[in-house]
Formats: sequence, structure tokens, C-alpha cells
Amino acid sequence: MLNIFKIAIRNLMRYKRRTLLTASLVAIGVVFVLVFISVSGSFKNMMIGQITDSFLGHVQIHKKGYVASIDSLPLTMNLEPKALEKVEKAISQTHEIEAYSKRIKFGGMFSNFVETTNVRLNGVYPEDEVKTAPLFLSRISDGEKTIKPGEILVPELLAKGMKVKVGDTVVIIATNRDGSVNGKKFQVGGILESVTGPGGRDGYIHIDDAAEVLRMDSPEISEIAIRLKNFDELHSVFGGLKDKLGSELNKQGKPAFEVHTWEKLSPFYNIARMIDIMTFFIKLMLIAIVLVSIMNVMVTAVYERIREIGTIAAIGTLPGKIVAMFLIEGFSLGLFGAVVGDILGVAIIYILSTAKLTFNFGRQKGLLLSPSVSLQDILTISIIVIIISVLASLQPAYKASRMNPIDALRHV
Repeated sequence: MLNIFKIAIRNLMRYKRRTLLTASLVAIGVVFVLVFISVSGSFKNMMIGQITDSFLGHVQIHKKGYVASIDSLPLTMNLEPKALEKVEKAISQTHEIEAYSKRIKFGGMFSNFVETTNVRLNGVYPEDEVKTAPLFLSRISDGEKTIKPGEILVPELLAKGMKVKVGDTVVIIATNRDGSVNGKKFQVGGILESVTGPGGRDGYIHIDDAAEVLRMDSPEISEIAIRLKNFDELHSVFGGLKDKLGSELNKQGKPAFEVHTWEKLSPFYNIARMIDIMTFFIKLMLIAIVLVSIMNVMVTAVYERIREIGTIAAIGTLPGKIVAMFLIEGFSLGLFGAVVGDILGVAIIYILSTAKLTFNFGRQKGLLLSPSVSLQDILTISIIVIIISVLASLQPAYKASRMNPIDALRHV
């Protein structure tokens, strides 16, 4: 076998220019795929982080049917104390959860005593909200980085439209679940930068103020946002919570709760899916490049070496060894191209990461692009290239092994 390997390498070195060009093409394909995976993966992770860490959380729990009617923010579908107790018990039993935040979401009227408009509000416990959405405080562009009782964080677009600033007094008017109307004065404690996606135009108040405006004896929670210790465990935690809460039924005998990952709550999951699809097709492109390149070289090699193949067959070389010789040539081309491509790809990715490139995502400015590639991605791409190289050599190798020695020796 070692002799066959030596012969295969010697045959490749006989045509150095062609071998170099083919291996270079394979290497360029590997570089392109690795760089694309690292850059697109960095953008995808940045986008997910901005959405989940700014306001959404990784997982959310609601009363069954709430998400379907979330546009109207129905107070009649809030979680009452007994239901909330069951949810918190399930959360406490899930050790992968780092933090969670209880929210009261409602719609109301926002007035600066001159103009009035609609507003969406979130009543939250500030400490829990910051733990669940670590980037939340960074969105406060003006004012103190907190939510105090009696104060309101006004979304930036609303503040500009209504011409309110930090320190101004405003009024929030809301209708509670029984249909009665109540109002409360607030002081503008900060201006909240918008983020791309649902919830980007919501204002925030303390949860005790929300309960007071809505005349709740005790907070009735609209949603519970959850942050995980490890984002990679998203679907396993989601499945566990769904199983724990799935057995809880309401008075109609139907599930009392619904659990959703950020993927079901944000339209930007479709963008993440598009990035994954693009990555898949880029890999297919790499496969096509390798397949065509190696097969072209192997077919040409067989055609140019017909008499040589006839000679080694005539002296008793078995067809299996002839097949092995060509397969090793294809394997060597793929291996060389993959190794060179990996080295160049990792070098380019390192240069891009140290260059500290920035981009804008929605209203978020100057987000740092941090391309990186995992060892698993490198090994996967390399294995794909090597396997395709061997498969591309299979048909020419089989053709060479089936040649009639006499006809091959007569070939001119």
C-alpha cells in the first residue's frame, strides 16, 4: 500500500502546474467558505444577542392564547397568582435558567398635557429585568440607568414626537380588565433607544406602578421572560419547561400555559434562517467546485496515461490497486487543498477579527464584528472536501481499472 501511495504522489508531481492549479482552486473554495461562515455567523450571533439581551429574553412563558392576541395586550389573559406560582416552581426546578423577569404589559394613553397618543408599557422589577436582558440599561440614552417608582422610561421615537425630556411630568391613562379608567402622573426618568423588532417602541415603568394604574390588588403577570446560562441549551430547556407546564390544564381541560423561544416571538428568526440556508448553499458550491476540479484532473490523468495503465496491468497489477492509486491521487489533492485553505482561511479570519470592523443593525450603531470559526467547522469542511475529492476520483479510477491491457498498450 505504501508503494501505491508513493506512485500516486509521484504521478501528481509529474504534472506540477496542473496539480498546483487544482489544489489552489480547492483551497480558494475552502477559504471562501470558512470566511463566509465566520462573518455570517458573527452577524447572526450579534443579531440574536441584540434582540434577546435587549428586551426579549431567550424563552417566554404566557397564559395559553396570549401570544395569538398579543397586539391588543389583553389584561384578561394575564397569569393570576396561583398560575404564576406554578410557573415559578417549574423555573426553580430548571437549573439551566440564569434569571427571569415578570412583566405586566398593557396599552394606555400617554399625555404631556398638550398632546395625547397611544403607548405600550411594560411594568417590570428593575433588578430582574436587567439580569434577564443585560443590554437593557445600555438602551437608556438620557437619564439614570434605572427604573424608579413614579418614573417612566419613554421610547425615543415617542419622546421626539411628543417633545418630552427627562424631568418632565406626563400622565398615563389606562383601562383595567373590568373596564374602568385610571390615570397616574409620572416623571420622565429616561429616554429609551429603540431596538429593531417587536418591543422596540415600548415604554417601561416599575411593576408596582403598573399594578396601581391597572388597579390590581397584586400584580397579574402578562409574561415571564427567561435568560439561560448557556444559549446552546435553548431547545432542551424549552422542551423541559414545555413538559413541566404541559400537564397544567385550565377549567376547560386545555393547556393553561404556552412556552415560546425567541425564535417564535421575533420575525428576525427568519433572517437567521436565511443565513443558515445561505451557508448551506455556499457549502454546496464548495462541493461542486471540488467535484468538478478533481474529476476533471482525474479524467485527464486517465486519458494521458492509458499506455502506462496498460503496462502496469500487463505486468500483473490487480484492478483494485489501480483503483487505489487514482483514489489516493484524488485524496492527496483534496487533503492538500483543504490544509492550505484552512491555514489561509484562519489567517484571514484572524486579520478580520483584529481589524475591529463595525456595522449597523437597525438603530444599533457601531456593533463590533467578531468573526471566528470553530475547530468543528474547520474539520467538517476539510472532511467534506476530502470525501468529495475521493468520490470525484472514483469514476475515472474505475474506468482505468477496467481497461484491456492489450488495447491500452496499442493506444497512441
